Amino acid sequence: MNRADRLAGIVSFGLGAIAWIGLAIVMLALDPRGDAVALVAGAVLLGAAIGLTVAPLLWLITFNRARGIAYRGDWWRASRRAALVGFVAAVLVILRGQGAFSLPLAAFIVVLAVLAELAMSLRR
Repeated sequence: MNRADRLAGIVSFGLGAIAWIGLAIVMLALDPRGDAVALVAGAVLLGAAIGLTVAPLLWLITFNRARGIAYRGDWWRASRRAALVGFVAAVLVILRGQGAFSLPLAAFIVVLAVLAELAMSLRR
């Protein structure tokens, strides 16, 4: 792990902390039950916060699996997977806020995200 990898991880965690603070401000100041804009803003901030927090953790998992070797493209792969996790979280929050959430639909969205990641990772 070199200095750039450490800096990328710290920056991602820092931006994630800012997104968590922004989410807390939105949820304390606005009511998502009556305001669709607050619901979407909260969902986007939650997705961004989860994605930015998970990205360095996903990179560390791949770094550990490679026995301490950082390969080219690992950060892009971890960022893509974190963005997918954040997107799924945001979609599930929006569905819950609109009253359209159901367990089969949630399972379908999660399975669709897993299949999309499998398709992108098997291109190599």
